[in-house]
Amino acid sequence: MSAVRCDRADGARGWRPATEEALYGPSGFYRRPEGPAGHFRTSVHASPLFAGAVARLLCRVDEALAHPADLAFVDIGAGRGELVTGVLKALPAEVASRARGHAVERAARPPGLDHRIEWLPEPPPGVTGLLFANEWLDNVPLDVAEVDAEGTVRLVLVREDGTEALGEPPAGAEAEWLARWWPLTGTPGSPLPPPEAPNGPPPPEEPPEDVHASAAGLQGPAQAPHGPHGPHGQAAEGLRAEIGLPRDAAWAAAVASLGRGLAVAVDYAHFAGARPPFGTLTGFRDGRETAPVPDGSCDITAHVALDACALPGARLLSQREALGALGVSGERPSLALASTDPTAYVRALAGAGEAAELTARGGLGDFGWLLQPVGIPNPLAGGEQPST
Repeated sequence: MSAVRCDRADGARGWRPATEEALYGPSGFYRRPEGPAGHFRTSVHASPLFAGAVARLLCRVDEALAHPADLAFVDIGAGRGELVTGVLKALPAEVASRARGHAVERAARPPGLDHRIEWLPEPPPGVTGLLFANEWLDNVPLDVAEVDAEGTVRLVLVREDGTEALGEPPAGAEAEWLARWWPLTGTPGSPLPPPEAPNGPPPPEEPPEDVHASAAGLQGPAQAPHGPHGPHGQAAEGLRAEIGLPRDAAWAAAVASLGRGLAVAVDYAHFAGARPPFGTLTGFRDGRETAPVPDGSCDITAHVALDACALPGARLLSQREALGALGVSGERPSLALASTDPTAYVRALAGAGEAAELTARGGLGDFGWLLQPVGIPNPLAGGEQPST
């Protein structure tokens, strides 16, 4: 660990170790008894239709695997086991008889969880089936970089009360990741080269939309005084990037644990060419967005550069596309059903409302799905192949 990541005399340290302690330490946020659902709602909590869709995806994986005797469903970042419980419940009887649930979570096993579900601190090695990580990568701690007044990219340090200071420039693999996936300057740690000739393309007038803020129904961040670049071509002070290297490594390790099958990561996402100019680091407490204070009192999260996480052979879809391919539609039922079977109509109408929330533009439907087949064809058609 480099000096800038160790505790300083004033208590400041990098966002990655601060978040690690705040989320997963002995008194961390994810150790709290109420669990994540007490503070924010994911697709899993929004509707059982989500678990049903994942169960149908597991059935497709089962078919691609030629119906193995042991079919694994690995739920990474399992919370209190809501998704793995819902998926096993939604499976057809024949598939359920061969399915094994594995919940991967650092918090203690919740009381009353189905005894058939194995509770683990890390993915089981060499299993065959579906590995599913819903809103896990956004909670893998990372460091944050920011452009200072001279146009130099520096690591952001943070104290337990949330106040920040700038440290040394990122180096080594972190600097290389920034240059490849989220460049703030021509070379991380140094100012931008001189501005282009007058006939070169002008800098964009508006920053890319903050996907996280959009998904949360919030306004995007304020624009820097001179846009992404300052008045003389150097990077504007205050621009930020979140160094996703730990997420890339965590995802690669999760995929490597799968013997054969499909690995899927679902999360708030952004992609090269449209990174949010001021980053996405934020906190959540009691259902509301709040300042990310690394004291264990709130969730600390940042959107995921899913294209950087992708391994060869991966595909990227929106949640709207993925759930549509798995039979989740927000279409209202026919009014004719209301006259022939009013009870069924009311059920179908409620289901359509829940499906609409899961697939909504500007909301959950804009989440990214990263699909990584391991030894099988991709069982979910469509999407784009990211540049790796």
